[in-house]
Amino acid sequence: MDARLRLLAVDLGAESGRCTVGDFDGTALTLTEAHRFSNGPVQLPDGMHWDALRLFEEMKAGVRRARRDGPVASVGVDTWGLDFALLDRDGVLLHNPYHYRDHRTEGMLEEAFRRVPREEIFRRTGIQFMSVNTLYQLLAMVVAGSAALERAATFLMMPDLFNYWFTGTVGCEFTDATTSQCYDPSAHYWAVDILGRLGIPSRIFPPIISPATVLGPIHTSLADETDGAGIKVIAPACHDTAAAVVAVPAVRPNFAYISSGTWSLVGVEVPTPLINAQTLADNFTNEGGVGGRFRLLKNVLGLWILQECRRRWAEEAEPPSYDTLTLEARAAASFGSLIDPDDERFLRPTDMPARIGEFCRETGQLVPRSRGEITRCILESLALKYRAVIERLDALLGRRIEVIHIVGGGSRNTLLCQLTADATGRPVDAGPAEATVMGNLLVQAMALGHLQTVEDIREVVRNSTVASVYEPAGGDRWSEAYAKFLHLLR
Repeated sequence: MDARLRLLAVDLGAESGRCTVGDFDGTALTLTEAHRFSNGPVQLPDGMHWDALRLFEEMKAGVRRARRDGPVASVGVDTWGLDFALLDRDGVLLHNPYHYRDHRTEGMLEEAFRRVPREEIFRRTGIQFMSVNTLYQLLAMVVAGSAALERAATFLMMPDLFNYWFTGTVGCEFTDATTSQCYDPSAHYWAVDILGRLGIPSRIFPPIISPATVLGPIHTSLADETDGAGIKVIAPACHDTAAAVVAVPAVRPNFAYISSGTWSLVGVEVPTPLINAQTLADNFTNEGGVGGRFRLLKNVLGLWILQECRRRWAEEAEPPSYDTLTLEARAAASFGSLIDPDDERFLRPTDMPARIGEFCRETGQLVPRSRGEITRCILESLALKYRAVIERLDALLGRRIEVIHIVGGGSRNTLLCQLTADATGRPVDAGPAEATVMGNLLVQAMALGHLQTVEDIREVVRNSTVASVYEPAGGDRWSEAYAKFLHLLR
């Protein structure tokens, strides 16, 4: 292979996006940030949206800046799951995509179960039930008599929209499509009959594209603007968690991962979906991965809760850094109060410190007052939630998971990593923080023929990063706290 393969990852998250160049020498990967930009919802009279046009402008700027320093072989886009765009028959965007935290999906789970039994939806899709899922966003449009849905000719998930604008290629990438609860993993296609019974037009759903697919060159109409002539656009693992999981630097097969950021995705890899009465009862999800694998996991409302607290505190004073909040949490007393991170009141933008206080009052606990007390409450509650999920995975798999890999931004939070080791009684390997970007880049390298397997990708990640190891130091106090936490869940 060439001595220097330069690849570009566009990683779009709920708070920000970044365009990162990866220099790959065949053994290790070096990252250089080319462009960073903000992201966030836009509230309009009809609801909460993403500013898709501005985001695409930022992506084009990222390509242009990456090209200033040398040739770029390819570019790949990953984003969060769930959200989607609708195009008319001319391929024109009908409206800015809705944000999954918009209120329009409230009550849609119940409406869906009125039309199709809950058990049948799970049996066909294998996806956990959350009101924010694509399926219920679409159902909300059906119930509202949406003119956009009636006019739509094509449905695209968010990364597929940007891939379409870059290349003109229409399709939905597998790892992201599986998050929608509109995909049937047994049929290897959309759950057409489920969609039809919910009144969702199946005609709008395009072909499924495998990860590591070359979609084509950057469109000629964009070549001059981006200096992108000849750059290949690749569908990597377009769902950010799938990209992060493929970059977990695991050596032993018996591991769990926590992709820690706005959400915490807690799970394991399995060769085929695990869809049965127990995974339904436990509300686990089966999402697609790279190499034909599936990610058996549970979505936990992660550091979003702390992000919203920080946003609220920033309205009153200079915004505290996350490092400052972690130091204040270390100084706070342990187990002063706990919350269920997945309580519905924490899902949408709100006065989060007030909602935490409300939960604690309702459950007969002390109300945390200081920033340190609130931060410690959030982090300890997350660690205990991770334990609950991983113990259920032990039961589903019939074996004890040996080690937990925390990747993503949350791997930088040393307190959360240690609390996770203590709560679960298992060693935690933390890092890389840039797992999503690394996975994106290395799946691109796979598409170009420079890597062959998921194991090849993970070897490159190990060659390129150093993990921090946290050994468990729990005790009776953690057992008591876990019993209290389980009572809160009940």
